[in-house]
Amino acid sequence: MNLAYPSQKIQDWFTQQWVILWGRKINIDDENWLLGPFGNLNGIGEDFIHQLAEKEHLIILRNQENQGLINCFKDLNLPGNELEVLSDKIIDFYENTSNYELNFKVKWNPFFKFFGLLVQVLFSKRINQLNLPLKNNIEKETLNSEIIQLLDSKTKQIKYTFWLRKTIDTNVVVYSGIYGTCKLPSGKTCVKAIFPLPKGNATVILNPIVSKNGGLKLESSGKKFGDAGFYFLLEDSKGQNWAQFIKTFRDSLVVGENKTEIVAVQTLSLWNLKVLELKYQIIKKLNI
Repeated sequence: MNLAYPSQKIQDWFTQQWVILWGRKINIDDENWLLGPFGNLNGIGEDFIHQLAEKEHLIILRNQENQGLINCFKDLNLPGNELEVLSDKIIDFYENTSNYELNFKVKWNPFFKFFGLLVQVLFSKRINQLNLPLKNNIEKETLNSEIIQLLDSKTKQIKYTFWLRKTIDTNVVVYSGIYGTCKLPSGKTCVKAIFPLPKGNATVILNPIVSKNGGLKLESSGKKFGDAGFYFLLEDSKGQNWAQFIKTFRDSLVVGENKTEIVAVQTLSLWNLKVLELKYQIIKKLNI
């Protein structure tokens, strides 16, 4: 029987052992569309960015203009007719994310609020990752949004793009994720977000859909392993990799625009029940 890495917090061990028992062993050569950096036992959040750069001898580039989650929207291989109608503002946001400020509102389903508290107490505060606010806010709260790129020291090519988001008031990391694209076994190109966790990561793969009015929907609602969706990945005590596809957990992000700004609504759901809704106001910085 394969076992999770032993010398770690008990809650992390049990979570990883669950993935081993109910997931599947993966081969890095066959599943490279899914793989990404795994977190260390200590220091996820912003610390992990520096640890990864040191480990792989990468250059950290931050506080730069025109840094995007996606280098070029054409990398998503959208049909020509969809790319033509997609809003120029939305394209600019994804290609030049560092030029924008973010405000957000949080609305929890009361039924799942205790679940959010449990995750925060057991995991989020300790590993400095996925610290979603537990209070519904009426007024918009500002996020410190930063794009950090890790470059190959020889070629100067971008290897990893981190999107680090902290609350302005508390400086707590809400999300620290690695963003890019990947091609599924079906050939479909999707947006990929990797959130490092101890000895593993949570990976969300989102299928891009362009609406007739020029908006963008990113949907992780696949039905089986290999589809867009939510995955847990880990390395066990023997150095073997495992993955578990969580088809009951879904992430949907709808991005649109009005006359002055970009707006987005992110909905997290479990067993087809809404867990949490985040509404974003995305504004281009005045000095850009």
